[in-house]
Amino acid sequence: MQDHHRILILGGGSAGISAAARLRRADAGLDIGIVEPSESHFYQPLWTLVGAGVFRPEASRRPEADFIPPRVDWIRDRVSSIRPDEKAVVTAGGRRITYDWLVVALGIQIDWTAIPGLAEGIGTRGICSNYSFEHVAYTWEAIRTFKGGTALFTVPNTAVKCGGAPQKIMYLADDAFRRQGVRDRTKIVFASPQKAIFAVEKYRKTLEAVITRKKIDTRFRQNLVELRPDAREAVFENLDTHERSVVAYDMVHVTPPMSAPDVIKQSPLANEHGWCEADKRTLQHPRFPDVFALGDAAGLPTSKTGAAIRKQAPVLVHNLLAAMRGGPTDAAYDGYTSCPVVTGYGKMVLAEFDYDNKPKESFPFDQSKERYSMWLLKTQVLPRLYWYGMLRGRL
Repeated sequence: MQDHHRILILGGGSAGISAAARLRRADAGLDIGIVEPSESHFYQPLWTLVGAGVFRPEASRRPEADFIPPRVDWIRDRVSSIRPDEKAVVTAGGRRITYDWLVVALGIQIDWTAIPGLAEGIGTRGICSNYSFEHVAYTWEAIRTFKGGTALFTVPNTAVKCGGAPQKIMYLADDAFRRQGVRDRTKIVFASPQKAIFAVEKYRKTLEAVITRKKIDTRFRQNLVELRPDAREAVFENLDTHERSVVAYDMVHVTPPMSAPDVIKQSPLANEHGWCEADKRTLQHPRFPDVFALGDAAGLPTSKTGAAIRKQAPVLVHNLLAAMRGGPTDAAYDGYTSCPVVTGYGKMVLAEFDYDNKPKESFPFDQSKERYSMWLLKTQVLPRLYWYGMLRGRL
């Protein structure tokens, strides 16, 4: 087993595989290792549609081995310690692996235990979440069998991957309830710590109209702090007044709190919020110039999405290879991210924007409008582009 790599990549999700594939395409002779314990790779954007009954869970899963680029050393282990002063990492299995250059792509950590009652209640008693392959099928079960009452949808007061996902499933549930004939005896409540439904004004206006049309009760500045599964109650804290309130529900879709992986928080690479520090343009660590970061684990002021990774990966690869040659790291990431906001079966708004929350759209039409063509993009085109383009270093 090789215990040193010229380039060592931590994480074999969207970010790590995209970076590895692009590096391999740029230089077939590079010595690359990738540390990733999972045997399966998931296209997580599909989970919203799994939770709405459009796809089965297995449609989102492929073998990890199918996407490890040729001649990349796959280290099937978990990172337990990052020691940039020693240019080394230690794995859960006890291996010490050194590197010349490090790429941090460890994703985001889901903190199921941060809300009392969530970990023990998930998948039962109407408590569902699309943020787990193991539990996403229960979301559709809860929606499909819903007979009326209060359907509650929550957002945590933390960074999350795919910030639009907590509302997408709500819009689809509304449609499902109408099809099932129970919408007239259903109250849909959306509780969020944010001040508005969306940060970018152009798309916010559309989504506010969707909320009005669907008669959804929105409650902003509300942070879920506890679930009481047996009583079917959710406890919220008002972030402005710090007062607590209780909402009774018949089903609740919970977006769990998330944070940087503990292994990053506990390392010298972390910024003040626990994420891997990185220059927001070059993706290079400001204190350890032999370290680069991308994806959800990177401390970048943009939404954590696969679309963001697609734009980050070529910048990182360009700058990493330039740094290896002693040249300037002159490629710049502008904060581009994308949020395909499904607003119902057959309808979608494609939000694309940059660090300044300015729209940065790909198509020659107004993407803030709900369109069936964008639904086809979400359901038919983007999965194929992911599996056969992005993960192969082609997009």
